[in-house]
Amino acid sequence: MIRRASLVLVGALMGATAMSVIYSAGVPAEAAGSSTYKELSVFGDVFERVRAQYVTPPAEDKLIENAINGMLSSLDPHSSYMNAKDAEDMRTQTKGEFGGLGIEVTMEDELVKVITPIDDTPAAKAGVLAGDYISEIDGQSVRGLKLEDAVEKMRGAVNTPIKLTLIRKGADKPIELTIVRDVVAVQAVKSRVEDDVGYLRIISFTEKTYPDMEKAIKKIKDTVPADKLKGYVLDLRLNPGGLLDQAINVSDALLQRGEVVSTRGRNPDETRRFNAGPGDLTDGKPVIVLINGGSASASEIVAGALQDLRRATVLGTRSFGKGSVQTIIPLGENGALRLTTALYYTPSGRSIQGTGIAPDIKVEEPLPEELQGKMVTEGESSLRGHIKGQSETDEGSGSVAYVPPDPKDDVQLNYALDLLRGKKTDPAFPPNPDKAVVAK
Repeated sequence: MIRRASLVLVGALMGATAMSVIYSAGVPAEAAGSSTYKELSVFGDVFERVRAQYVTPPAEDKLIENAINGMLSSLDPHSSYMNAKDAEDMRTQTKGEFGGLGIEVTMEDELVKVITPIDDTPAAKAGVLAGDYISEIDGQSVRGLKLEDAVEKMRGAVNTPIKLTLIRKGADKPIELTIVRDVVAVQAVKSRVEDDVGYLRIISFTEKTYPDMEKAIKKIKDTVPADKLKGYVLDLRLNPGGLLDQAINVSDALLQRGEVVSTRGRNPDETRRFNAGPGDLTDGKPVIVLINGGSASASEIVAGALQDLRRATVLGTRSFGKGSVQTIIPLGENGALRLTTALYYTPSGRSIQGTGIAPDIKVEEPLPEELQGKMVTEGESSLRGHIKGQSETDEGSGSVAYVPPDPKDDVQLNYALDLLRGKKTDPAFPPNPDKAVVAK
């Protein structure tokens, strides 16, 4: 199996959209015509008028930043300017670790609720429990804060202290804890054994994804004897994307050969192809890939590669349809430019931009009564100003992105388990690698 240097990233959900990026030290640009520079002089005149005469003194850096973002957002939903903080946040996300406490949280009744403390992290060691409510951070109330603002306050430099005030059911008074921040590694892959099936859920594609997947598969193989193991479920539902090299490596981990993905830019000489090498971590066991409307970008690359090369059966509902590539151009201390420069294509040569990956076996996940009529189907094709895909139709891309919290209620997962165990049959399972669909 061939491992490659990390050159390309395929990003994470930002609201309802996914972003793809390629790191680059710099991109050569052609000189603009004289008429363009005349228009730029008009921009300079407008800027000076606003700066000098607007009713209240504007923040000049914000004026420029908003002007740049206005220009970029007119191109497509994924091109944007990242200031220094945004660029640093992106690097933190792709690295898969940060300085913090190690808790998964949500917002409830204007308080931060702890879903679970991550094992062996500062929060777990200090005694934070699932179900605790954080009412104060360093003596300041969290009421009125957005969840992301509260999370930002809890993150910080390694070896710095933070004081949390907790409200715990059954405790007669608030609990105060002082916790010292440490490096927290975000788990990229979660796994478990479903009796005789290995279950792998890839949460996002960070620098830790392939190593986590490798460990997870080894753990499953150590738990279930090879003659008893029926196969694997690779769950990519609600996966917003991440690093492209990790998407390639995950695909490569299940493939013996073949093209995984290609990227094609404005000029023919910008085409790049990424291929799998020998070696299958699962020893050729059957694989079923789960997708839904929350599967975007890097997760679509994996699903598309395994589907086209007939290595896995894809089950669920149509994916998000994010098929464009963004180049990250560093701008020194001023952040970075994220610019759409290419589209990516599956081994068969299809672009999923605006269409998504259609499952081999369509299985809808029923919504609970309290969510019916409240979840909107969103995909790339519904984004204003998106690049129209070469195969895009009025049907568009995306589907409802919902996964039940209890596996017993998960219709898509249980359908996959029944297929692997032979309780259900379908012409699409198992797929025949000899009938792989590749570009000619």
